[in-house]
Amino acid sequence: MRQALRPSVRLRVLPSKPEVPGPDPSRPRNAIERARGFLLSLQQEDGHWCAELEGDTILESEYILLMHYIGRADSSKVRKAANYLRRRQEPNGGWGIYPGGPPKVSASVKNYFALKLVGDRADQPHMVRARGVIRRLGGIEATNSFTKTVLAVFGQVPWERCPAVPPEIILLPNWFYFNVYEMSSWSRAIVVPLSIIWARKPRCAVPRQAGISELMVDRAPAQSPPPDRSNAERVWRTFFHALDRSFKIAEGLQLNPLRKVALERAKDWITDRLEHSDGLGAIFPPIVNCVYAFHSLGHDLDDPLILRQLRELEKLEIEDEDTLRLQPCFSPVWDTVLTMNSMFSACTPADDEHLLRAAEWVLDKEVRQLGDWQVKNPGVEPGGWYFEYANEFYPDCDDTAEALIALSQVRFPDSVRESRRKYALERALRWQLSMQNRDGGWAAFDKGCDKEILKYIPFADHNAMLDPSTADITARSLVALKRNGLDRGDPEIQRGILFLYQHQETDGCWYGRWGCNYLYGTWLALWALAELGEPLQAEPFRRAIVWIQERQNEDGGWGESLGSYDDPQFKGSGHSTASQTAWALMGLLAAGDVSSEAVRRSVEYLLTTQHADGSWRDEYWTGTGFPKVFYLRYHLYATYFPLQALATYRSRVAGRGTDRESGGPA
Repeated sequence: MRQALRPSVRLRVLPSKPEVPGPDPSRPRNAIERARGFLLSLQQEDGHWCAELEGDTILESEYILLMHYIGRADSSKVRKAANYLRRRQEPNGGWGIYPGGPPKVSASVKNYFALKLVGDRADQPHMVRARGVIRRLGGIEATNSFTKTVLAVFGQVPWERCPAVPPEIILLPNWFYFNVYEMSSWSRAIVVPLSIIWARKPRCAVPRQAGISELMVDRAPAQSPPPDRSNAERVWRTFFHALDRSFKIAEGLQLNPLRKVALERAKDWITDRLEHSDGLGAIFPPIVNCVYAFHSLGHDLDDPLILRQLRELEKLEIEDEDTLRLQPCFSPVWDTVLTMNSMFSACTPADDEHLLRAAEWVLDKEVRQLGDWQVKNPGVEPGGWYFEYANEFYPDCDDTAEALIALSQVRFPDSVRESRRKYALERALRWQLSMQNRDGGWAAFDKGCDKEILKYIPFADHNAMLDPSTADITARSLVALKRNGLDRGDPEIQRGILFLYQHQETDGCWYGRWGCNYLYGTWLALWALAELGEPLQAEPFRRAIVWIQERQNEDGGWGESLGSYDDPQFKGSGHSTASQTAWALMGLLAAGDVSSEAVRRSVEYLLTTQHADGSWRDEYWTGTGFPKVFYLRYHLYATYFPLQALATYRSRVAGRGTDRESGGPA
C-alpha cells in the first residue's frame, strides 16, 4: 500500500455521550416500506424516475418575453404564465428567487415588464406595489447584465448600458489566459449565444403602454468600491471596465474586422453542441438565448434550428387549468440514481427487478463521446453520466459519482448485461479520477475552472463564472471511488481526504455548493471521511456532531434557509424540512452518533411527518443552482433522502452495517 498522506489537522479524540433508547423498531420499518412503495409507484415504464424540478419566476417572465418576440404573445399559455407570476408575487410587492426570500431587483423588473406586456396596467395595485419595491432596490440600473441585455432587445435599455460580450472571444485560443473554456460550462452555454445577441443587437417593438421607463432611477453618484475589496480585486475590476469601454468604442467605430468570422464560429460552436442534446446545455437559459441568437443571424422563426429550440422549451412547460410554469431542465439521471441508492439503503436486493430496470436505463445514458470537458482534460476516454435526458457534451462529476455508487450495487443475472455494467463502471471510474483537480477536490463539469479574476468581468455579475472544487462533490466522489475498488492508501483518495479536512469550517461544518447548504455539505463530508476509515472519535468528527446537534429545531428536525448563502448567521438555521433533517441525521450517523437524543428526535420527526402515501413534502426549497442567484426545489428530495436516512438508521441500530458504511447507501 502506498504511503498515506497525513492531513494537516489535529485528530484529538474526545469522549462519547451516553446513548438514548430509540423508537419502536417497527415504526421505522413500516415507514421505510411505505416510502419504498411510494417511490416504486412513480417509476417510469422504462425504469427511470424524474420528478418536477422547480425554479424561480424568471423562467416564466423570460418565457413571456420570448413568446412576445416570436409573435405568440396572445396565446393562452402566455396568459397562464402571467397568472403564475401574479400568484408568486410576495406580500412585499416584489419577487424573490425562492419562496419567502427577499425581493430581487432583476427578477422583479423582468416580472413587472412581462406583466405589462400581457396588459397589466401600471396603476393596478399589484403593479404599484412591485414598482415601489423595484425603485427602492435601484430600478433598472441595478439589474444584472443578463437582464439588461434582454431588456435592450425590447428597447427598454440602451445597448450602450449593457456590458460588452464580443463574439470574438470564441476566437481566443485555448492556451490564452482567458477563453471560453475558462468559464463554467453553464456560463459558456449562456454567453456564446449571448455574444451573438450583443453583436447583432436585435430589436423587438413593444406597445408604448407596455414600456417600463417608470422603473428608471436616476443614477446614484459614483461610489468608491466597498472597503472589503482587496487591492487585486479593485485593479482587475478597473482593468475589465476599461476593456469593456474599449470594446464599445471599437463597436461604435466598426473596428471589428473579425466579426463575421467570430459570428460564424460562435454559430458553429452552438450547432455542434445541439447534437445528442435536448437544446444547448439542455437547460432553459441557453435554449432561450439560442432563439434570439439564431433569429438575429437571419434565421426565420420557422427555421428548423429555431423550431427545435422551441420544442425543447415546450417540453419544460407544466400547464395546469389556469397557470403555466416552466422547469429549468429535467433531472432524470439524478433522480434515478439517488432513488436507487435510497432503495439499496433499505436492503433492496442487488438483483431486484425494479432496480435492474433502473440500472439498464442509467447504462443507456452513459456518455460515449467527447465533450467540452476534454479541452482541459485531454487524452481521456469518455465516460460518466449527465443530469438530464440528453446532454452528451456535459457529463458531470456529481451525477457520475452517484451513478458509480448505484451501479456498483447492482447485479444482473445474465453475463451480457453484467459485463456491460462492469465496463461502464471501469470507464466512468477512469473518467472520474481524471477529473480530480490539483487541489485534490472535484468540481462539477470541468477541470481547473477556477481563475478568480474572471469573476470581475462586467458580464460575470451572475455569480456563476467559475466551477471550482467543492466539498460536497469531492465527498461523493471519494465514496464512489471507495465503492469501486480504491482504498485509503491510494494517492487520489488521500488528496481528496486532505481537501475535505482543509475545507472544514472552524465551527465544524462544511459548505454545501449544490445543496442547501452547510447541512448538505457536512453530511456528505462526514459520510466520505467515515467510509474511508478516518477515526470517528477524532476532533473533526466531534466538532461536526456538536455543530449539527446545536442546530436541531424544537420539533426535532433541521432546516437551513437559502439565505445562508448570503449571510452566515443563517448557517444551519431555518424551518425544518424532511430532506435537510435526513441530511443532518445521516451526518450524525456517519460520525458515529447512533443513539443520542438528537438522533432519536430526528427519527421521530421523520416518522411523524411522513404522509399517508409514504411520501414527505418540503415546503421550503433545499436545492442550489447558483448560490445567491438561482435556487431549486427537487420534488423528490423530500422522499428519497428521508428513506435513505431511516434505512441507514435502522441498519445501524440493528447492527447490519459497519461504521464505515453509515450515512449513505449500504
